[in-house]
This record gives sequence, C-alpha cells and structure tokens, in this order.
Amino acid sequence: MKSTLSRMLALVMLVAILAAGCAPAAATPAPEAVSTVFKVAIVMPSSITDMAFSQSMFEGLKKVQAEMGGESAMEIAYSENLFKVPDAAAAIRDYADKGYNLVIAHGSQYGTSLEQVAPDFPNTAFAWGTSVDTFQASGINNVFAYQAEAQQGGYVLGTIAALMSKTGIIGETGPVDAGDAKLYIEGFQKGAEAAKPGTTVSVTYTGSFSDVSLMATAAETHIAAGADMLTGSSQSVVGAIGVAKDKGVYWFGTQWDQTSLAPEAVLASQVYDWSGIIKDMIDSVQKGVMGGKAYTLTFKNGGLVISYNSAITVPAEVKAAADAAIAGINDGTIVP
Repeated sequence: MKSTLSRMLALVMLVAILAAGCAPAAATPAPEAVSTVFKVAIVMPSSITDMAFSQSMFEGLKKVQAEMGGESAMEIAYSENLFKVPDAAAAIRDYADKGYNLVIAHGSQYGTSLEQVAPDFPNTAFAWGTSVDTFQASGINNVFAYQAEAQQGGYVLGTIAALMSKTGIIGETGPVDAGDAKLYIEGFQKGAEAAKPGTTVSVTYTGSFSDVSLMATAAETHIAAGADMLTGSSQSVVGAIGVAKDKGVYWFGTQWDQTSLAPEAVLASQVYDWSGIIKDMIDSVQKGVMGGKAYTLTFKNGGLVISYNSAITVPAEVKAAADAAIAGINDGTIVP
C-alpha cells in the first residue's frame, strides 16, 4: 500500500515537472527606449515675432528642426521677452536643471549670468551672442559663442542707400552703441560714404532696445533734417518703420526681413541665418564637444543674406554696386 502511494506521488510530481517544462517562458520586460530627441532651449530678450534679433534665431532653430526630422528629433523650448537679466538667468538655470542638451542665451546682456550658471552644469552645453567670448579663459569649457558680422550687410545696404538717395542725407538709429547694432550702424555709414563721397550720415542711439516711441521720434528727427533713407537696429525699429511709411521715405532693415511691416517703404534687409552654426553646435554636442567654439555669420559662409523687396525697383547699376561690395568683402579688398 505504501509502495503504491509512493508510486502515485512520484507520478504526480513527474507530470507537474513535464507540464512546467512545456509551459511558455515568462516574457522578459523590454528595456525602456532611450530617448534620442535633442533638446534645445532658448532665452530671448524680445518675442519670436519681433521681426529682428530674436525672430532670426528662432526661425533658424525651426529650420534646423525641420531638417533633422521635426519634433521627434529635436525639441525646442523658449522663453521670450526676458529683457530683465535676473529673470533670464533664472530661466537659463531652470532649463539646464531640466536636462536640456543645449541652452541658448540669445542676448549679449546675458553673458555675466551665463558665466555664473554654466560651471554648475558641466554636462549641459550653453551658447550666447552676440560675442566671441566662450569663457575658456575663466576655465569654462561648455559655452559656445556667436556673433553676426553685421557691418558687412550694413556696408552693402549703405551702398544702396547712398546711390538711391536724392537728398544725400541718411539717418541711422541704434539702441545702444555696442554689439551687432554698433557694427551694423558703422558698416552702413562707411558703405554710404564710400559709395557716394559727400553723403551725410546722421547717427543717433536711443539707449533702449525696446522703446518704440524713442525710435519713432529719432526717425522723425532724421527726416526733418532732410533724410530720405533710414535704417536702424533692434526690435524697436517698428516705430521708425511706421514713420518711414507715413513720410514716404525708404527703410533698410537688419537681422530679419522687415518687408512685411511696410512693403512700400522697406527697400532691402540684411537677414541673419543662424541655422549653420546651430547645426554645428548640435553636431559638436552629440560628439561630446560641449563648448569652446566661437562662430561668426558672414556673407562668405552664408550666414548673412541681402533680401530685396520685389515691390520696389532697384536700378540695375545699384544692384551691381551692391554685388561688387559683397564680392569685395568676401575677397578682402573691402573691410567694412
């Protein structure tokens, strides 16, 4: 009896073992997919539709995003209208803390803050402009810098303005006497005076990047003094462009194509195309290079482009002079 019971128990155990061996193995949980999205954040002093400095960079980011395959390949986060430096510094730090791969501080006023924040996040790449200082002299290795050689386009547009002016008087207004605004203003003046000696170029600075009324007042003052060609820099130029439209004088834009603001007044614009340097920064970060490079936009590398307003006729000889100026800048015979 005991032997029979033992044999039955052994049989039951054998059946259980065979059943377990035939059962499908439990599925091993798949590892979580590693995100390949490159995350870029940008902090700007004005809006992404300012028709000037901030929009040029934002549009460059969107262009690169599209080339990389859209939002699934590149994420863009942005904070706009952060002209107050403490607010911008807080946003820069917050983006780094959230793990963005590249944080762009798009304003020369952000430099000091970036120099303080970057060392706290060695695995995050930062970039700022307009400047060529990457802070490597301070022992910082994760900051890129960029600058537009705005004087090049300024020289070309100044050439056009002088050759098309009937009064021989040109008015220029900048926000502050520094950065790419200063480069542009001085390049424009030099181009105008070289194209047509004797041209009078009046230069003023409002002291503000955002005060539209000051820019408008400056334009009115230039026109009252006889100027029939105007130009200026910063997001506040919308005020001056409105005055140019109302008074029937021509305007020359910079940083972005400003034609849509006044198709009857904006004759031509210098456009910044940041996409080339953005792509190089992303490529560098993906290869483990977190900073230390300084970039410039020029005609030669395609970062600067002259965009004409098709609604306004520019004489062939004037365009030829502009093309000759670009060629001279590229080959070094003209130093704007």
